[in-house]
Amino acid sequence: MREAESLKLTIYFGERDRAGGRFLADALLDVYERHALQTSILLRGTEGFGLKHHLHTDRFLTLSEDLPLVSVAVDTRERIQAALPEVQRLTFDGLITLERARMLAGRAGSIALSAGADEATKLTIYCGRKERINGTPAYIALTDLLYRRGVAGATVLLGVDGTSHGVRRRARFFGRNSEVPLIIVSIGDGPTIARILQEVSAMVRNPLITFERVQICKRDGERLGEPRFLPETDASGLPICQKLMIYAGEQARHGSHPLYIELIHQLRRAGASGATAVRGIWGYHGGHQPHGDTLLSLPRRVPVVTVIVDTPDRTRRWFALVDELTGETGLVTSEIVPASHATAPGTEKRALRLARLQL
Repeated sequence: MREAESLKLTIYFGERDRAGGRFLADALLDVYERHALQTSILLRGTEGFGLKHHLHTDRFLTLSEDLPLVSVAVDTRERIQAALPEVQRLTFDGLITLERARMLAGRAGSIALSAGADEATKLTIYCGRKERINGTPAYIALTDLLYRRGVAGATVLLGVDGTSHGVRRRARFFGRNSEVPLIIVSIGDGPTIARILQEVSAMVRNPLITFERVQICKRDGERLGEPRFLPETDASGLPICQKLMIYAGEQARHGSHPLYIELIHQLRRAGASGATAVRGIWGYHGGHQPHGDTLLSLPRRVPVVTVIVDTPDRTRRWFALVDELTGETGLVTSEIVPASHATAPGTEKRALRLARLQL
């Protein structure tokens, strides 16, 4: 298996955002295609807001025409940095982040992951929408494996466009769309993730896998720790951000409201810089059995992931809010974001440089 230190480029924006007379989503994926990035995926959100605090949601017809979108691209540092200038030449309202990751492609050998007592690993598996393993949808078979091996949680997110091994895979209205990418995002302790990597890579025909260091802050209402204290900048003055991710079921509630909607609305009222919720199609967290959309399941029992990115000081404020709302359910993680830039027409374009921290 090829292993490489990589960068993950993530962009948060709106479905109706345009660049150069065309939709921004198409422009971004065209960049990824031209640079033949190893893997990328475009995800459609269900609820969210950005710096201007305009609510985007699929719950109301007038607002569902401009849903939040998230694009994620992963490749070696050199290839991501080669594509980045083209991305930054596009003018739009949104947020661009860069994070460090390790990427594996092909069959796995022995992999050693470092994890401290308060750390965990985020394992992301990229595969085709209709890929199968022994007759079972690959995402179901892989999620079941993660559950059996004691991984804390896994969420399957369905893409509508992307690249796989450098080749564009776009969903079309008429077509099987079998190779359109989806991702399985899972959280577990480093040793457990390391043990199952070989199993995961042996099950998938041509696997693409990334893993990143994270911190688990809450699990099923139990508080395991606060997000790590971080300075606002590194020693050279480069800004640092933090990311919170909240994994819970669509049916999870705070009071009479769905948890993810309450999170978005309270964060918006409190003045957070932005938050995005993405609905999955399958998954689990904690001791709950893997579940998701089926023909006979009413109401829907699918997972939802809510993402918050902000400065370390403001992130500590948002964690207090998240902590209050997730008193009984959910998996909450924290990550370091070493480079980010909020974009808007007329704002200064600046190079994204990775901050360095001694942890």
